[in-house]
Amino acid sequence: MDRADIPALLSRLGSDEDAARKMAVFKLQSSINDPAFADVFISSGGLVILRRLILTASGNTLAYSLQSLTRLLEVDMGWDIFEGNAAGDLVERVVELIVTNPLVNILRGAMSILVALVGHSQSTARGTVRTPGTFGFRALKPAVAVYPQFFELVIQQLQSADHALCANALMLINALIRDAVSNEGSTVAAGKGPGGGEEWSKFIKRLQDLGLIKAVYNLLQSSSLQDLAHPLLEFQSLTKVLLRKWREVRVDLERPEHRRALKGLHLASAPDRRHLNGGGVGAVLAAAEDSEGKKGSRRHNPEKWRRLGFEAESPALEFDTAGFLGMMDLTDYVRKNEDGFQKLLLEQSSKPLHERCPVARASLAVTMILYEHFDVDKSDLEDIRGYQTLDGSKPNDKLFRPLLLQWSRLHTAGLHAFFRMWKATGAQRDDFEKVAELVRILIDQVVGQAGRTKDVMEVEDDLQEYDGGRLRELQMELLDLSFEDQWGPHLYQVREELKHEALQFVKEQRIRCLLQGSWFSKPQPRPQGGGSGADPVQKRSRLYQPWRYAKLSHNRRYLHYADFPEQLQYDPGLDALPMKIDLSTISSVVSNVSAPSETASASDKATESSAVGLSAAYRSAPLKPTTKITVYSFAEDAGGKEGAEPKEQPILTLFPLNHGLASEWLDGLLMLLNQAPITAETNKLVTLVGDYGLKIRLLNVRIEAVYAGPPPGAGVVPSREGLDEDYYYEI
Repeated sequence: MDRADIPALLSRLGSDEDAARKMAVFKLQSSINDPAFADVFISSGGLVILRRLILTASGNTLAYSLQSLTRLLEVDMGWDIFEGNAAGDLVERVVELIVTNPLVNILRGAMSILVALVGHSQSTARGTVRTPGTFGFRALKPAVAVYPQFFELVIQQLQSADHALCANALMLINALIRDAVSNEGSTVAAGKGPGGGEEWSKFIKRLQDLGLIKAVYNLLQSSSLQDLAHPLLEFQSLTKVLLRKWREVRVDLERPEHRRALKGLHLASAPDRRHLNGGGVGAVLAAAEDSEGKKGSRRHNPEKWRRLGFEAESPALEFDTAGFLGMMDLTDYVRKNEDGFQKLLLEQSSKPLHERCPVARASLAVTMILYEHFDVDKSDLEDIRGYQTLDGSKPNDKLFRPLLLQWSRLHTAGLHAFFRMWKATGAQRDDFEKVAELVRILIDQVVGQAGRTKDVMEVEDDLQEYDGGRLRELQMELLDLSFEDQWGPHLYQVREELKHEALQFVKEQRIRCLLQGSWFSKPQPRPQGGGSGADPVQKRSRLYQPWRYAKLSHNRRYLHYADFPEQLQYDPGLDALPMKIDLSTISSVVSNVSAPSETASASDKATESSAVGLSAAYRSAPLKPTTKITVYSFAEDAGGKEGAEPKEQPILTLFPLNHGLASEWLDGLLMLLNQAPITAETNKLVTLVGDYGLKIRLLNVRIEAVYAGPPPGAGVVPSREGLDEDYYYEI
């Protein structure tokens, strides 16, 4: 629409005919977002007419009027409509529409106007002089006083099937929270009002009581994430702002709400066991108030706060790190788990002081673990940069953290996990930081790996049921990574040394297996088809001995062995093994050792059974072996040609009864010949021993010792005064 048509447009907007007004305002909403057009429209008195339409119109005319004002505010023009005597009526009319009007197109426009109105207080230039209460949350207070159900109905719109309306409602809530927090912060900084710092907290508490957290949590887990991505991420950012502000509030016993919170903790712990007979915290509080006036009637308990898990009798000082956020988490846990809290304290009181789990300290530790896990101190700019790079078609699920909104439940689950770890590890008071580190790893693993759509109940179950052994493995892996980053070259050198030591250790272990001796089976020789009589077959049957026993000599130079018709109940000595092989004559050792099969597993069971005693019939018939070890030596061929390569021939064949025995003997023989082991079992054992050696060394490293420097006097050369020339220092 051309600017020359504005007078005619204004005339039709003021017409008494509804059809003319509707058509005019319909055209207005498509042209008013042009700054040049908007400037002429405002200078021609269009704001007065537009305000009148919003106050009096209905139906589509009203919807188009609201949309026109929204687009005018989007180009940062027309703010004068909220100033003057009629401004309050306009704001009240918009609030009334949100409370009473069911039409979606009207609700969208009304909420968009309030979003701009509330948010304009933060974008207004500092040099601009504005009437107090014109913009921001304060501009809505008179209208909200007339319609107290306003906040409840706005939160209900978060469940709307219309995504645009849902997004507008969430943006309005975001604007209200941000304005309340920022204005409250400036008020407190200016020192205005003795209790001014409580207003924003009360407002947030009111919204939470109306179901705000649950509604936004459902949106974060819903499939309509694409249309609501930006307001949802802004709400996440505001949640961090609130957590940060609560932490920055110092616990001060001069403030009534802080003093009441600490008193509630003390009373909920049932300091006088008489109060456990019934009545709950209310009865305890009433009894305590009755006795408050009787000074000196009750003696002060010297462990009043220590029994709750504080380090000293000045609990306010211990909230320095976690602030009022830590107190909120602790009091919330006690309020929701009163019976469990009392039973826990009673159970801890029966233990020695150094074995008691400090409940209060554990709660504060879990608060800070969650605080660091969710990067609450992360700046708003980083969060904004994250969702500005979102692809409109595929939002990144990793940016959305629904579990952040379940802070209280995560704190309770984390605290229960702390108690479980304390009990499972048999921790003592000096081990507090170690248990806290385990809980930190647990939360990083369970909460950090949880997907966007994973329910908080599943996360709570995972925190309670996570395997302790797996948690220790994760801790060692993280320890390795941290040391790798700090001392990579040094760790490489240590690993090489430990690998050599582990190889020597395993070599000695394998050779000791050979020194101990082992039983092997001998498969029955295949019958040869060339014979005509039965005598050769019978002769072979008589000569066949199914068992072979082999053992290394004490000097480790000879391998003794002999065949037996049955497996003996005892292990034969070297004098019972007439055949022997000089190890210096062995040229190679070959085997078909592979993964164990079902038959091998059966052989393992058979071998275990034979250790406790077998029948003679079974011992005379071993199971069919699956592995074979062949020892070769160079043949002495006197008639061979000179210069010809020597020929190898087998001099001993062993059939191990199981895969483990095959690994011990094959690698043991190879190591005796100064060759490297080849089986997976032995190499795994070498790696295991080396890793444990490294972990033991790392666990012995104290962080204080790393940065402490050399001890006093280190590197000083002693004086030779009073010594003759024959005396020297050994270096």
